[in-house]
Amino acid sequence: MTVGVVLVSHSAAVAEAVAQLAAGLAGGGDPAPVAAAGGTPDGGLGTDAGAIARAARTVDRGEGVAVLADLGSAVLTVKALLADEDELPPGTRLLDAPFVEGAVAAVVAASAGADLAAVAAAAEDAYSYRKA
Repeated sequence: MTVGVVLVSHSAAVAEAVAQLAAGLAGGGDPAPVAAAGGTPDGGLGTDAGAIARAARTVDRGEGVAVLADLGSAVLTVKALLADEDELPPGTRLLDAPFVEGAVAAVVAASAGADLAAVAAAAEDAYSYRKA
């Protein structure tokens, strides 16, 4: 079984693109399940609690679900879902990580068979990636 990853963005296009990037960089084999939850139901910018919950259920394989969010209200929406124990699968965790680098690190770690704690640590460690 594998940890699933959900990417929550205010933009559906951003969430989908980061999901594709992370899955593509995870390498060959069987990548961890990744789902994008971005934008509002009418295609606008924002977050949709229902879409986040559906995405989490889609990637849940019984080993936990790692959720990364892009900006403030996306984080607040995930926190509200986590506060209601029936909304997200057991073992769902919001990660404090940069959105793109953290997503790639999380999916790579999950694809390698890491447990939820190791996936979270990999994503959160992405804050230390230096570019200069």
